[in-house]
Formats: sequence, structure tokens, C-alpha cells
Amino acid sequence: MNDPLSRNIDTAVAAGFGHEWSTFRQGERELSDADRQKIFNDYFSIFPWDRLKADSVGMDVGCGSGRWSVLVAPRVGHLHLLDASEAALAVARQNLAGANNVTFHRASVGEIPVADRSLDFAFSLGVLHHVPDTQAAIKAVAAKLKPGAPFLIYLYYALDNRPAWYRALWKLSNVFRIVISALPETPRLWISQIIAVTVYWPLARLAGLVEKLGFSASALPLEYYKDRDFYVMRTDAYDRFCTRLEQRFSRKQIDDMLSAAGFADIRFSESTPFWCAAGIKQ
Repeated sequence: MNDPLSRNIDTAVAAGFGHEWSTFRQGERELSDADRQKIFNDYFSIFPWDRLKADSVGMDVGCGSGRWSVLVAPRVGHLHLLDASEAALAVARQNLAGANNVTFHRASVGEIPVADRSLDFAFSLGVLHHVPDTQAAIKAVAAKLKPGAPFLIYLYYALDNRPAWYRALWKLSNVFRIVISALPETPRLWISQIIAVTVYWPLARLAGLVEKLGFSASALPLEYYKDRDFYVMRTDAYDRFCTRLEQRFSRKQIDDMLSAAGFADIRFSESTPFWCAAGIKQ
């Protein structure tokens, strides 16, 4: 299990995320409580909290900075945080320094170091589209869950609910991602921040203005950031343009992958970010 293929990891991508979370640490001083809670609610709106007991044991698969585990840990008995990057885990340890019910694991999704059928829940937000085999990763998580355990996943969508012009615009942006993500760390970072200033911020604020004028901004690119702090835009611009391996999935593909991994009662969030899905391990 030492080769990247069997571990289901792209080592360069993992190193890139270590750099990302070391730069954008998502701590209390960087990410506002309001933004953290709002984005958390967007992801977890379909999560069946009522299925968890006070002593439930779960896992954040690909925890990164631990920004969502900060809000999950106080609600459960014990939380495992898994990430392939030691640099990311170092940040997560700092962000959860006050939590006494967490364990950190440096490992890939192909080598999750807990017993099969031992977890009461799991979540993986914005991670498994960055591994070589997303289906295998979902199955690996499923193997660690008890029957009846919920799993929440967020995967980049294939823009399957967007018009043709929107998809064409994304294809153009993806050319820039391919070029930028191949650069060394420093120019990669600076270019992503220029994009945050010149693209993310203006379009987000335009969407906010459109809504203030009484119109819907839901069709506008980057509308999701209309009321987000600039720090969130900076982080996500890096995340979007500086990651070499990116896969996107339609709603049907995600449903099929979850079903194939043994999940049922699959629900999708009908609001951004797309696609968030939750299923129950059978």
C-alpha cells in the first residue's frame, strides 16, 4: 500500500493542498464566524443530524485546515480527522487545539486507519474530486461506516444544471487552471490572488448589487460569493486554479457512485454549492 495508485492519491496534489492550508489557515482570525457558519450550513443542510447520538464517532475525510471539523466536533463523541498532508494536519491541529475529542491521521483515503464498520458517520467536502479514483474513494469510506451511518459528500459539479453559455465560460476558465496549476508555488499563489481581485470580487459584488435592485442573481457566475468576505474568495480562487487534478461529476454520476458503494436514501441539496449529497450506508 505504499504506491500512490493503491493509496488513491496524487502526491503533488496533496502537497499543493498542504501549501494552500498553510497559506489560508482558516482560523478564527482569518475566517469570520459568520462566513464559517453560513458555508457550514450550506454544506450540512441535508445532513441527518437526528441519526447521531451524543457519543457518535465520525470522520472528516480530507480535513484540510479542519475548518468544518471545528463546528462538528462539539456535536459528537469523537471525530477523526484524516488528511494526506502533514502541513494541512498541522494547521488543523492548531484550529482544533481546544478540542479534546479529536484524533488526527496522516493517511490517504485508500488507507483509512480505522476498523471497518466502526464509524457512525463521515463527511468529505471538496476533496474526493481531487483523487485519481473517486468511486474507489467513496467505497473506501463506505467500508468504514456502520450500517445506518450517514455520509455527506461535496463534489464539484459538471455544470449539468447550467445553460450552454455557462458551461462554455467554465471551459475557458479551465484552460487557465491547467496552465496555472502547473506553475511553481509562488507564481501559482500570486496569479490566483490576482484572479480573486479582478474576477471573483467584481462578479460577486455585481451579483450582490443585482439582488439589491430586486432581481435574481442566481444565473450569474460566482453569485455564491455575493455576501462572502474577500478572504473566502481568495481561498477559493487558489483552490480552483491551483489544483492540477480536478474531476467534475453530474448529479446522476454522484447518485450512481453512492449507490454502487452501498448507500441508499440519497438526497441532494438543491442550492449552491453543487453538488452536496447525503446517503445512508446499507
